[in-house]
Amino acid sequence: MSKGGPIAEKERLEWVDVVRGLAIFGIFMVNAPAFNAPFFLYGGGEEYFSSEMSGVIRAIIDIFFQASFYTLFALMFGFGLQMMRDRLVEKGVSYEPVLQRRMFFLFLFGVIHAFLIWHGDILLTYSILGMILLLFMKVKNRTLLRFAFGMLAAVTLPFTLLLYAARDFNAAMVNREAIQEAMTSYGNGALGEIWAQNLTDWWYTNSPGNWPFLIMSMLPMMLFGMYIARKRWLHEPENYRNEMRNWWVVTGILFFIFKVGPYFFGSPGWFDLAQDNIGGSASAVFYVLSITMLYRGSVRRAIRPLRWVGRMSLTNYILQSVVSFIAFYSVGFGFYGEVSPLQSTVFVLIVFFLQVVISGWWLKKHRYGPVEWLWRRGTYKTEI
Repeated sequence: MSKGGPIAEKERLEWVDVVRGLAIFGIFMVNAPAFNAPFFLYGGGEEYFSSEMSGVIRAIIDIFFQASFYTLFALMFGFGLQMMRDRLVEKGVSYEPVLQRRMFFLFLFGVIHAFLIWHGDILLTYSILGMILLLFMKVKNRTLLRFAFGMLAAVTLPFTLLLYAARDFNAAMVNREAIQEAMTSYGNGALGEIWAQNLTDWWYTNSPGNWPFLIMSMLPMMLFGMYIARKRWLHEPENYRNEMRNWWVVTGILFFIFKVGPYFFGSPGWFDLAQDNIGGSASAVFYVLSITMLYRGSVRRAIRPLRWVGRMSLTNYILQSVVSFIAFYSVGFGFYGEVSPLQSTVFVLIVFFLQVVISGWWLKKHRYGPVEWLWRRGTYKTEI
């Protein structure tokens, strides 16, 4: 593994690493409750954890985290892929086989992660969407935006209207049989039973009927990331202050309307798709621009340690799942189904703090995280 100290600061965009670190934290905040109980998938969480504190924490996660950070990670994925393509072109290297190998090895990581550790894996999905992104590498900037906005509108507007029309028949469903199966498998099962339940839960969210929604919800954010990389807003933020400020205001307003607004009207279920697709996408862009603009101010010192987690984002993402697997499933400490939203939040804060410390220590000795190093070896077929 490459050693010799960290990469020179001038070779990296620190604030981009901070954004990635923030995304890893936000994803963990949403994943942990889904990892320690079946209610995120199958409903009924408010019945099991009915205290006022639990309700407040669920609302905070819903407003500030849910659908905001996997979309933010998708945006940074597209951003990073475009940057890699540009660097390869500058060096006179054919980028397509390199990026294809990169997606192939990400696919392998995803298969291991999804079926052996965590059914809520995003790596498998990103690797497939990444192959689709390669088709957009040569299109014009305007075309990127047209596809991104078009896909979001095509999936959000008609289905939100349909959900509104059927709102009287759309009572929240609680799949009690699936809840009991998950409780038994994850809470008391052997390793083989846990893996079998993992496959069941993965298929529940990744069946062929759900893929059009996944593609049309996540691919637009990757296209936005490519667009931002091409415009170099995050490369040279001081040169694009007006553009960034305008987008910050617009996305901030959409963030408030679609993520906070529903709580003034009882947070109706028929509005969930619009809340996630429009509010989540807007909040992701809002977070990116906020970090980039704040990084020039006094807040920089407080948020700068997040860059360590961001530089090792793939390692830290998988590590969170490994720690959760051990903490919650029966082959480990077996706390599945017994962790309240408050306890889950405390767990996330403790683990993530340790990840910041460990990542900082690791990067003093190595250029890359261990999984990042493997990924680069597979991508470039040599140690770089």
